[in-house]
Amino acid sequence: MILPTKHISLENSYLGCGADILLHLEGPQTLSKLWERVKGSPEFSSFSKFILTLDFLYLMGLVDFLDGLLVKRKK
Repeated sequence: MILPTKHISLENSYLGCGADILLHLEGPQTLSKLWERVKGSPEFSSFSKFILTLDFLYLMGLVDFLDGLLVKRKK
């Protein structure tokens, strides 16, 4: 489920969903605002998948949660 495989497409993996989130995360945003932007995507069938994808991005060091806002980490 984390990476695409023969049976899991890129769009259904956390890697693909994470790429979609990073595209929508243009600046610091609240979780609810980001959810409103991405919930129409077919990749996000539930809020729990959205949260698990954010967990994956945090573990990869790509996003951070500062002062109540979700931000991309600087390289």
